[in-house]
Amino acid sequence: MKIYKIKVNGKTYRVELESIEEVASGEKPVEKKEERIVEAPAPQKQPSGVGQPVESPIQGTVINIIVKPGDKVKQGDTLLVIEAMKLENDVVSPYDGEVAEILVSKGQSVASKEVVVTIK
Repeated sequence: MKIYKIKVNGKTYRVELESIEEVASGEKPVEKKEERIVEAPAPQKQPSGVGQPVESPIQGTVINIIVKPGDKVKQGDTLLVIEAMKLENDVVSPYDGEVAEILVSKGQSVASKEVVVTIK
């Protein structure tokens, strides 16, 4: 029996495979505890403290970032789009101001209440 590590969709798994010779010879496979190896998520950017935070209203994946630092926004303007359960959710600005920081990137998973943008 040989043990391999494989990576599927960013997660690492431990897999045991037996060769055809082992099966033909009648060797009984050794039972081992299942071990799952999961990579730690990438550290998230922290707001610099400049401006008002805008939080994600829902857990999901960032699929589009509409604004960039320095853009002027008004209350209700869409800042970015988060996909959750195959639905697209706009994250809108709760304030008038200027985008100070964007703390997420396209394709990144975000948690509910996670700060995604700051506006000054």
